[in-house]
This record gives sequence, structure tokens and C-alpha cells, in this order.
Amino acid sequence: MTCLSSYKIKGTFMKAKLPVGVIGLGRMGQVYARHLAGRIPQAKIVAVADAMAERAQTFAAELEGISWSTDYRDVLANPEIRAVFVISPTSTHREVVIAAAEAGKAIFCEKPVALTLADTDAMLAVIAQKGVLFQAGFMRRFDAGYMAAKKQIEAGVIGQPVTFKSVGRDPFCPDLEYARPSVSGGLILDMAIHDFDLGRWLMGNEVKRVYTEGGTLAFPQLNTVGDIDNAVVNMLFKNGTLGNVEVSRNALYGYDIRTEVLGTTGGVQIGYFRQTPVLILTRQGISHDMVPYLMERFGEAYLAQAQDFVERVRTDQAPLVTGQDARAALEIALAATQSYHQARPIELPLNTEK
Repeated sequence: MTCLSSYKIKGTFMKAKLPVGVIGLGRMGQVYARHLAGRIPQAKIVAVADAMAERAQTFAAELEGISWSTDYRDVLANPEIRAVFVISPTSTHREVVIAAAEAGKAIFCEKPVALTLADTDAMLAVIAQKGVLFQAGFMRRFDAGYMAAKKQIEAGVIGQPVTFKSVGRDPFCPDLEYARPSVSGGLILDMAIHDFDLGRWLMGNEVKRVYTEGGTLAFPQLNTVGDIDNAVVNMLFKNGTLGNVEVSRNALYGYDIRTEVLGTTGGVQIGYFRQTPVLILTRQGISHDMVPYLMERFGEAYLAQAQDFVERVRTDQAPLVTGQDARAALEIALAATQSYHQARPIELPLNTEK
């Protein structure tokens, strides 16, 4: 049995917390760093890096006892660090992940791992060559509701899955610079990639064809950067089962994330509207609050995901979400985006030849 203060790297049993570094200290980078520093006792955060010096220095001072840099290579050069969390902008992932693999570090990388299949394949080739552990960040797989649903499906409670339906609605329009497809990948890649990953995972099958309809229906300012605010993607899986994904930027009532899988003998629904267990009953009717946003809904899933990665590095286990999982979800997202622009169904796999 492995004790909590031990970890195992490439077959070597070691008595220590897992020393980690965090690269990228934006909103989500700080979430991961704080989890590692205060909520994951099996880990020890050693160093952080961010391109913005003030942010890196301020954050390092807040945590105390860790080093900081504006150059991610300083984190990778630290011989004490055994694993890194890559939470930097997606456009930097290829360079950072390849360098981390070449440095022999175990790697956790937030979604999307890249904006192109070519960059993804380049990363995965070096990861395979160096034999390092790589886990992609799809936190919904670590949410209690989705995990319970997966167990029910695997147990055959709903029979054979037949249809998959997923809704992902954000409560506001993002910053225009972030919404720019060259930065975020655009609405479909940025948001629906979670749903595409869930579809593969819950249905236990790969996507064969996608067809997308979408448009800028609520926030015309998105037209200035070439993005849209609503899209619906129909999917055909290889075994003939069906899927549908809806994503939106204008759920002004709150953060609306729901999924349903219908089987041959039953169904399972995941998700909820109400944040707190309080109903207000008046003459006007019954009302309640709404899940406000991401961390209120998936905060514990992000923590569980980081804990899982740390434990898998410590005990030399294979990752739960692999680089190939990340590539498959990205390919579906790219195909769905292409379908929207070309107004036609797109078959998978995509032709990656130039």
C-alpha cells in the first residue's frame, strides 16, 4: 500500500510529497496553484512561471516559499520538480509541453491541448518518445454527477446507449480578444470540446460525422473578431448512435450545463439549475437561485482532477484522460467548426494532409 507521503517515479519508490511547478498564472492557473498549495497534501508546489512578472511575483509571495519566473524554462530546469501543470495560453502549449517532455517531467495540460491537430500530434510524438505521463484537463470527467452517470451506464442500468444530448451555456459574452478564434479556437472549440469529450466517454464510441448550424444571434460585437455566440452540432457515432450538442454564450440567467444519455431500457440525466437548496414560495410563485458560473459548478471537479493527476504520478499509474482523448475531442471540435463555415456535414477522421 502506498502511503500519502510517498510517490513513485519510473519505478522508484520515494518518501516525499510530489514536487510540482505551475506554468501560467491566469485565472485557472491560480486555481490549480492554490489547490496544490493548500488542498492537495500529497503535492508540494515548488515554482511558478508567468509571462507577467508582477503577477508571478505577487502570487509567489502569497504562497510563500516558492520561486517564480517569467520564463517557463526556469521551472523545467529545476531538478526538484517532477511534474508540471501547463495552464498557459493554448497558443503556447506545443512549445511548453514539448520542452517539459524533453525535460522528463510528468505533464498536466489544460484543454484544449492545442488549436490544431498538427500541434497536438507533434506534442504527443515527443511525449511518447520520452515516455512521460501526460494527462489532459477535462474536469467534467471528475464531477461527481458525471462519474456516477458513467458507472450507471457501464453497469447496464439504462441498457445500450442510443442518444447523447449535451447543453453548455455560458451566462455572458467573453472578452473579445479571448473570443477571437486565433486565441480561443472560437465558440465551438472553446466550449463544446467538453461536450465532445463527454460524448465519446459516456457513449463509449467514436464520432463518425458532424453537422453544425450556428450564428451570432445575441452579441453582434462577436462579428468583429469572427466568432459566433450560438451553435448546435448533430453527431453520428460509428456504431450508428446519435448525438446533439448545443453551446451558447447568452444564458443570462446563469451557468447552464446539462447532459442526457438515453438507452434502450432507460436514461440518465446529469446537471442542475439550483445552486443552494432554498426555494422561495410567494404569491408570485416558486423561485430559486441559479448556478452562477464555472467554479461554483465544477470547483470540486477541478480539485479532484488535480488530485488524480498527482496520485497517478506518485504511483506510476496511466492517466485517466490521455493525449489521444484530447486529440479526439479536438478533432470533433475542428470538424464541427469546419461544418459551420462550410454549411455541410463533415466526416471524421479529418484529412490532415496538406
